[in-house]
Amino acid sequence: MPDKPTILLQLDTDALPSVFDRVVAVDSGVQHVFSYGGITPENVVPLVHGCIFTRGPADLKHTAIFVGGSDVLAGEAIVHAIRAAMNPFTVSVMLDSNGANTTAAAAVRAASRHLDLSKTTSLVLGGTGPVGQRVARLLARHGGHVRIGSREKARAVAVAAAIRVDLPHANVEAISTAVKTDGPSALEGRELVVAAGAAGALLLPEKIRAACKTVKVAIDLNGVPPAGIEGIGLTDKGIDCGGVIGYGALGVGGTKMKIHRAAIQQLFERNDIIFDIDQIYALAELQP
Repeated sequence: MPDKPTILLQLDTDALPSVFDRVVAVDSGVQHVFSYGGITPENVVPLVHGCIFTRGPADLKHTAIFVGGSDVLAGEAIVHAIRAAMNPFTVSVMLDSNGANTTAAAAVRAASRHLDLSKTTSLVLGGTGPVGQRVARLLARHGGHVRIGSREKARAVAVAAAIRVDLPHANVEAISTAVKTDGPSALEGRELVVAAGAAGALLLPEKIRAACKTVKVAIDLNGVPPAGIEGIGLTDKGIDCGGVIGYGALGVGGTKMKIHRAAIQQLFERNDIIFDIDQIYALAELQP
């Protein structure tokens, strides 16, 4: 008897489910995508039960759930509710709200091509945002010293503390980037700088970057002009940018898409996979 068709339940915390995420699912080979918007922890349970009680245990690997939307914290709450509702039967789940997990994984993978991350000193600008937090976590997990920059230092302190909960030996430091004069001291001694701030916000002027002689790799994840790191082009991919190896948002984007598609495909290999940042980075490490 032929296998059951693959079904991806796309659960979006925004009112309208992401067309981007649906297209990627189809391009990843999913046969049917059921898309729902406005998902909350309160209304997600019947949808989960529809997944796990309609197919026998042997066929549950042909059904999976993707959680997306623009609010990462809301997405995390949905995943928590999904996991609580999947007892005793399970299907695989992927969290990638706002593309935060796949983008962060792609950025750190790019840096790893040029640096030994176990020894690298890094600065994550916009380090309290959804992508920045995940970049900082991944870098800290590798063992290097990570500065988490934010215009509100208290938020950076909270992110550093949250990372240490999961990674007690993480070497993370919260710093303020509230004013321009904070830039040189934040960048001092750093080999890697990643800009993961809000779209259209200049976080690192070229003058400050050029004055720091230790920076070897600069990755700008901002896809909306002006660049987050001045002097890094949108399509730059591992090229010399004024004395540093530079990556722009589209330069990282190709790897991000490969990771996204690989994760979707692996959801249907078993019925007990949970893809969050660490699991998604494991897929990133397989990218050349």
